Amino acid sequence: MDSIYQLWLSSGLAQIGLGQGSMILVCLFLLYLAIAKKFEPLLLVTIGFGGILSNIPGVEIATGDGLLFLVYKIGIETGVFPLIIFMGVGAMTDFGPLLANPRTLFLGAAAQFGIFATLLGAIALSSIGILDFDIKQAAAIGIIGGADGPTAIFVAGKLAPELLGAIAIAAYSYMALVPIIQPPIMRALTTEQERKIEMVQLREVSRLEKIVFPLLLLLLVALLLPSAAPLLGMFCFGNLMRECGVVDRLTDTTQNALINIVTIFLGLGVGSKLSSEAFLNIETLGILFLGMGAFAIGTASGVLMAKLMNIASSTPINPLIGAAGVSAVPMASRVANKVGLESNPQNFLLMHAMGPNVAGVIGSAVAAGVLIQFAGG
Repeated sequence: MDSIYQLWLSSGLAQIGLGQGSMILVCLFLLYLAIAKKFEPLLLVTIGFGGILSNIPGVEIATGDGLLFLVYKIGIETGVFPLIIFMGVGAMTDFGPLLANPRTLFLGAAAQFGIFATLLGAIALSSIGILDFDIKQAAAIGIIGGADGPTAIFVAGKLAPELLGAIAIAAYSYMALVPIIQPPIMRALTTEQERKIEMVQLREVSRLEKIVFPLLLLLLVALLLPSAAPLLGMFCFGNLMRECGVVDRLTDTTQNALINIVTIFLGLGVGSKLSSEAFLNIETLGILFLGMGAFAIGTASGVLMAKLMNIASSTPINPLIGAAGVSAVPMASRVANKVGLESNPQNFLLMHAMGPNVAGVIGSAVAAGVLIQFAGG
């Protein structure tokens, strides 16, 4: 009987607490969103499963020498996994639409306003006692507004690792909800006539331009803001491999096998930080609320910047493509195209929207560098 009793005491059922049980339910919900609703399944499946493993009592997989602990320590705490993801994103990115219409760089820059507005909002709410975030935590929360999961994980791992799980969940959730969150904001800030604006055909971009651009971009930004060099450097390196045309095997590996393998371990590592102590609190609700605000402000800022540019420009810009300035590539571009087609069935904005969309990736990397320099120093 003693051996049976000891067996029962060593079981997970005997050791499980309310917090762990609640987190397992949260992780099961993440799996439901990923599998049934197809919300960012590549990350939410791995994050959810990693969270379940780390919350089962008696399973030392997320502590000590456990697999998930080592994955987090080696890949996320050091920033290696997000950087490799950025290299893969760069290898899949075409700078052509941005180079064909350089003005769209301003739209990508404007969409990053949500990041800094949320930083100030988190500081303000903490100063009046509603929330309790220090400057590093506020900066890590603000980056959610860039709608760029790897960047959010990179910044959170550097500045606020204790909030990594909640920030990652918020970032990827809002990326998945782009088709739901953005259209009402876009329609509210534009008139029917503005949504019907047809943009001129983009010029053809030469191969030389595409090769030189990532090199110039890296040198310009890295020399001015060294803290942005890791993210932007890997992004530009991946893009250079794509455009130079002489390392097709490396490009193929970076675009497919490598980024897929790293995505698995990145998600499991993030899931290992989904403990009840770090997740089930008022701060997590604050992060979700501030993240939503950041994303909405970023979307609105891009649209308003496009409207402002139309005042001073003889060549009109459809304000809808300003919403694509957030970094959710290519989903934000597809949303802009879809809303535009509703007003004008002949108005295809997808390639035009890719310009600010790619600019948003650059902008979020630069914003991450600014936040790390500002808050981490």
